[in-house]
Order: sequence, then structure tokens, then C-alpha cells
Amino acid sequence: MNSIFELFKVGVGPSSSHTVGPMIAAQRFASDLLSDPQRSQATDRIRVDLYGSLALTGRGHATDSAVIAGLCGLQPATVDPRVLAETVTRVRQTQRLTLSPDVVITFDEPGDLVFNTSRSLPFHPNGVRFSALDASGNPVFVDQYYSVGGGFVVSHAESQADATATQPTNESAPSDFPFPFTSSAELIDMCDRSGLSIDEIVNRNELVRRSQAEIDAQLDLLWDVMRQSIERGCKTDGVLPGGLKVRRRAPAIHQKLTAAFEPNAVVDPLAQLDHVSLYALAVNEENAAGGKVVTAPTNGAAGVIPAVMMYYLTFYPGATITGGRRLLKTAGAIGLLYKRNASLSAAEMGCQGEVGVACSMAAAGLAACMGGAPRQIANAAEIGMEHNLGLTCDPVGGLVQIPCIERNTMGATKAINAARLAVLYGDGSHKVSLDRVIETMRQTGVDMQSKYKETSLGGLAVNVVNC
Repeated sequence: MNSIFELFKVGVGPSSSHTVGPMIAAQRFASDLLSDPQRSQATDRIRVDLYGSLALTGRGHATDSAVIAGLCGLQPATVDPRVLAETVTRVRQTQRLTLSPDVVITFDEPGDLVFNTSRSLPFHPNGVRFSALDASGNPVFVDQYYSVGGGFVVSHAESQADATATQPTNESAPSDFPFPFTSSAELIDMCDRSGLSIDEIVNRNELVRRSQAEIDAQLDLLWDVMRQSIERGCKTDGVLPGGLKVRRRAPAIHQKLTAAFEPNAVVDPLAQLDHVSLYALAVNEENAAGGKVVTAPTNGAAGVIPAVMMYYLTFYPGATITGGRRLLKTAGAIGLLYKRNASLSAAEMGCQGEVGVACSMAAAGLAACMGGAPRQIANAAEIGMEHNLGLTCDPVGGLVQIPCIERNTMGATKAINAARLAVLYGDGSHKVSLDRVIETMRQTGVDMQSKYKETSLGGLAVNVVNC
């Protein structure tokens, strides 16, 4: 199983699977190429082939820019979005790719970055192949990667090992952790036997790799990035990049909600929900603009958990930063179950695997902060997903804007409702278990036609005029 800090990543927009993942893959390829001086010196050019969903919606998701940035050694967790844009612009203007100070090659983007829109690789819809070629066009070094959702990347060799191993090679072995869980039933049973809460189980596991101070610091860092994305989104006006010309709405809504809290203003009983929607809009408008966000568990769904977290810290009586850490750890536990037993990739699951999972995670996290017992927390997570089953991914124009940005507001408000139903009006007993709903999501994703899975070949993407 993974650490929650492998699930929650700091990255740049607009997509974890189409931007963050390809950038990581490109950086890994360049690093592996440079590790052998003989083959790196023999490299005259690099050809990049994108397949499946990466090819179909890659331009709208900035996959091309991400690949160029990754080949230049930039990494999504640390790069400044402005530096990324400047680097990509320089490569395009000079047609020169700097792999290292000693290895600079020609890069003709139209010929060297190929969108294979009619082909997919067998392991996963998000496939990319890198080929380092010599001056005669002969391959010097070739590798293949898959961006499997949430910024997770699997190499071709790892994908082959995963297919035959009983325990996936890109995950930590269960023996690494004192409380290894692979299902919600196991997790609840561990809570029952140990007397620990879900967030305490997660904390015990994380202590294998980090001190308590390091765990708290990393959680606080994640929240700080989330909070800053909300604040930037509330202040930054203008039109989002791409052909849809979508205008940012968060600043105007922020101004209206701020004015509503002035003295003698009429109090709207639903204003708290308006704030939740604002927080989610702000984050996802930042994401759509290529800003820095936290994959939670993906970029396309990056606004749900921050919106619920800000709701908790702003409006919930007695809220504390310790409670905020509890929210993230509990949400992380639920996210790990979805990653292991289904997928976080919209190219496999549709948007139920992104906003649906984020809603389920946020509902569980808030339920924990409300004092929910493990079974109530699992019930909140189950409710959060049950009412997102079948949610398609059909981005208009291949951009993470319509319906993606508004969809985060719906995911956040559903999460709050799910937590309240489970904790305030439920005792933890429920007919449908979280494990069953995760398996149902997986089956639904398998059955869903590919045109509804991040290809922009169906749904809103073909029924809304892109102008």
C-alpha cells in the first residue's frame, strides 16, 4: 500500500494524469538517458509518441508543454509555473532541448512530439513512448510510461512486473506498515481491535517513514498549498487559457460574499454553501490556468477537499489545525482504497474516478472531524461515491474547464451533506458497504464507453459548440 503522501502531491495544472504524470515520465526518461554518458552523447533527437487519451485531449491538458518541461529536468512538485512557461517558450523559439548543460539537442516539436489519436497502448489509455535517436535515426534508448491517474506513473517494466506479481512493485509491501489495510472492512476491523481511529491508523503507518514532526509538517505544507490556491483564485481575474474563453468567476463571487458580511447586511442561511462553492471554484480556476495545486486525489478534482477543509476551519465550531490534519489523514486512507481497488484515472473510470473519489474522501475526512466513528466515516465515504456513480469525463474542447470547474463545487457540497447524514443522522449501519461501492465504481468504469472517459469524443464535448 502507498503512503498518503504519495496520494497527495503538489503539482501544476491543469491535469494530474495529462500534465503532472507526463512531466514526471519525461523527467524520468531524461534522467535515465543521462545516467549513461555513452548513449546520451549519441542522442541526436528525442521522439515522443502520445497515445490514447493523452493524444486525444493532450493539447487541451498541456501534455505537450509538460513533456517538454520534464525533458528539461523540471518536476511538478517544485517547479514555479512561470519558470515552466518560460522554459517551454524558450524550447519552442530556439527548437533546442537542454537535457543537461552538456547535452543540448534539436527539438522540432511538430515532428518530434506526435499525437497518435487513433492508437492506444494495451496497459493503460494514458500511454507515452520516448525514443532517443542517433543522427541516423536509429534508437539509442527507448522507454514507455503510463500515467495511471493522480500523478502516478508506471514504466513499461513496472507494468509488466505488476501484471505477474502478487504485490504491485510500485507500492510498498504490506509488511512495511504496522496496519496494512486493503479494504474498508479490514480498516474498520483494525480500528475495532486496536481502539485507534482511522486517522490514528494512518499516522502509525506514516511513522514508519517519518517522525511525527515531519508528518505534521508535510500535512501543513499540503494545506498551505491548498489555502494559497484558494486565495490566488479569489484574487486573480481574467480569462482562462484555451479556446473556450471561460472567464474566472471566483473573484466576483468573493467580492459579493464579502459584501454580504458587512454590518446590517441581510444574512442568507445558505451563504456557507456559497463559500464552499467559491473555494472549489477558486482552486479549479487556478488549476485550469496551470497554477500550483495539490492532487487531491487528482488535479481535475483538486478543489473538493480544499473547499471542505476551508469550510471546516472557517465555519465549524471548535475547528483546529489538528482537526484539519485528521481530515487529510482520514481522506487519504479512503483515497488509498480507491487507488488500490479501482482507479483514480478518468481515462479508465470517467469523472467518478476523480470528482467522485474526491467527494468520498472529503466526506470521510469531514465526518472524522465531526466526531464520527469508523463505521460512520465509512458510511459518509460510501454516500459520497454512491451519488457520483456513472459520472462521465467529457471535457469540452479537451480543457479542464467545462464541466470540470463547476463539478468540483458539486462534489464539495455533496461531501458535506454526506458527512452530516452519516454522523448527525446515522449510526454507522448501512446497506451498501464502502467496499461494495468502490467495486461498483470499478465495474461501472469498465463498462463505460471510452468516449465518456477523457477523450472529448462524447457527451458535453460534442454537444457544446467550441468557439
